[in-house]
Formats: sequence, C-alpha cells, structure tokens
Amino acid sequence: MGKKVALVTGASSGIGFESAIWLKKAGFTVYGAARRLEKMESLKEQGVIPLPLDVTEDASMVRCIETIVENEGKIDVLVNNAGYGAYGALEDVPISEARKQMEVNVFGLARMAQLVLPHMRRHGFGRIINISSMGGKIYTSFGGWYHAAKFAVEALSDCLRLEIEGFGIDVVVIEPGGIRTDWGLIAAENLKRTSRGGAYEKSSVKVADAMRKVYRGGKVSDPSVVAKAVVAAATAKRPKIRYLLGFGAKPSVFLRWILPDRIFDRVVGWIFGGFF
Repeated sequence: MGKKVALVTGASSGIGFESAIWLKKAGFTVYGAARRLEKMESLKEQGVIPLPLDVTEDASMVRCIETIVENEGKIDVLVNNAGYGAYGALEDVPISEARKQMEVNVFGLARMAQLVLPHMRRHGFGRIINISSMGGKIYTSFGGWYHAAKFAVEALSDCLRLEIEGFGIDVVVIEPGGIRTDWGLIAAENLKRTSRGGAYEKSSVKVADAMRKVYRGGKVSDPSVVAKAVVAAATAKRPKIRYLLGFGAKPSVFLRWILPDRIFDRVVGWIFGGFF
C-alpha cells in the first residue's frame, strides 16, 4: 500500500503547519487541510498536499476525506488540530459564539473521526490524534467555553478509545501548554473586545495583558515540540494515550491534581493570572 497517509486539519498555521512538515519529513504522504489554501503555499513547496476544509460544513469534511481516499486508497493517520479559543466571561460571550467554538473544536473533530473510521477499520490500522490542551485538564477565569470544548475533547477521546479497541485503531490525545502561536494573542484580543464596557472589563483587561506578555515572551514552547509528539504518536508501535507537553503543562496539571478546588482557584489567579 506504499507510504502511510496522514491528514492534518488546521494546517495553515501554528501547530498544524509544523505537524504537517514533521510528518512529511518522517516519510508520510501528508495532506494539510484548512479553510485558506493560500496560506498553505509554503507547505505545498515542501511536499505537503493542500486541501480546502471547513470543519463547520459537513459537505466540506466529506469531500476532504473522499478526495484523499480516491487518491491514496486509505487514511492511516488523522491529526484533528483545527480549533481556536475565544475568551470572555460566561455572561458576556454570546451563545452564538459559544456554539461556533463548540462546532469547530468539538463537533468538527468528532465528525472527522466518524468519516475516517470506516477506512481505518477496513485496513485494520489507524491513528486518530486529537489536539486537546492542558486546558482540558484545568480551568481558568474567562476561558469557560474554551475549557468546556477541551474537556469534551478529552471525554470523547477516552470513550472512542474504548469503542474501537480491537480494530487496530489508536486514539491519542496531545495536551499542549503555552505554545508560540497566534492563539494567545487572538484570545487576548477577543477577551478585551468581549468585555469592553461591561462588569468584567477591569479584571479581563489584566488577564488579556498578561496573556499577551506571555505569548510575546520567550518562555512559551515552539510548535515543533507538539509536532514531534504528533510524529511519535503516529509512528510508535504502541503510542501513549496522552502526551502532556509544552510551557506550564505538567506543573499546571499536577497542581490541579493535588490541590483542593478552592486552593487551586487561588493558584490560578495568583500564578497564572487567570489564563491558559
């Protein structure tokens, strides 16, 4: 059947972009999918095959999978990376925005898994690698819908892993901490905009400024840290169920595990400035 075939969603920037490159270097035939094809020209130059994909439109998702199967006869690895974070107080965030975030981060991920599973099952092999976040293990103020989405990704991944046991398909969850992408800057800007003129403006501005400071600084991890884990999950004979990595991830999750809720509430506000 030739090389193993991988599909990376949200491949136009950040973690998805790096993961596509690293998988290509590891010997995979790689398809990078995103809404904006023009942002994947440099991926194309490195041998990654760009495809249009909108994970909020079923027809787009079906067309993406059908194209790959027609071209290659199979899909061995799905990297569910498409997603975003829009921060804001629960009272301030419009339900329409909340639905959109869940649609992209959760339902799009689940639908892509539904579409690849029959093909993976037919060949008795597959890896579904879901990019979650340490935000799927901890909570912070102003991140309610983002954390809800990532908690859902964690739960769906665990349930799916149990359901497909015996078909030769693995489900892997990657939980990055702070990564050097535009994610933090975009989330901070959204937070300021959402809270402007409201009851939460004063505290949210502090959190947004702290987010910008961290994501513009040198402490956050390079996206290649996550890309290496994606390759490890895609190539290992027996991959880990979870890869927790990147700036702040392990200490944050450890503190959540050992501390009572009310003490962790204070830690979030004091150490992390209420973000991540």
